[in-house]
Amino acid sequence: MIINLKIVRVDSNYCDYLRKYDNKVAYNKNDKILRPFIGILFKIENYEYFAPLSSPKPKHKKMKNTLDFFKIKGGELGAVNFNNMIPVKEENYILIDLNRKKLPLDKMKYQNLLKEQLNWLNSNYNQVRNKSFKLYELYNNGKLPQNIKLRCCDFKLLEQKCNEYNK
Repeated sequence: MIINLKIVRVDSNYCDYLRKYDNKVAYNKNDKILRPFIGILFKIENYEYFAPLSSPKPKHKKMKNTLDFFKIKGGELGAVNFNNMIPVKEENYILIDLNRKKLPLDKMKYQNLLKEQLNWLNSNYNQVRNKSFKLYELYNNGKLPQNIKLRCCDFKLLEQKCNEYNK
């Protein structure tokens, strides 16, 4: 069964709360105000996991896919930073409407990029899901190489903090 991924904006107050416990939680406000998170990558127990997207940069084309980093269309459309994925509940995010009309040109270009990223990620759903789940499992079982572990959020700790925040 394939579940389509969604583009969402995670509540910045929720991210700020999680960042108190794990400084690897990505920022999504101020200069990153429109920074979206993709989802639903996978579901474990009561958690949906979302991972931040990275806009296309020339360096992405030269970088290799790793356990915690996944290029979108060979880096042409950016990348997914699985190391920064976080658990959320439905009340912690809002869906981004990618079909809005009458946007300023810069926002329309960004919306089109998000659509392209989402379409490519949904066409490669199994790869996206398997990569995120493998990283999650290896991290939680203490089997990740140290250099990758140091880049990752502490998934189990953030799940506990997600529960606390949403009480």
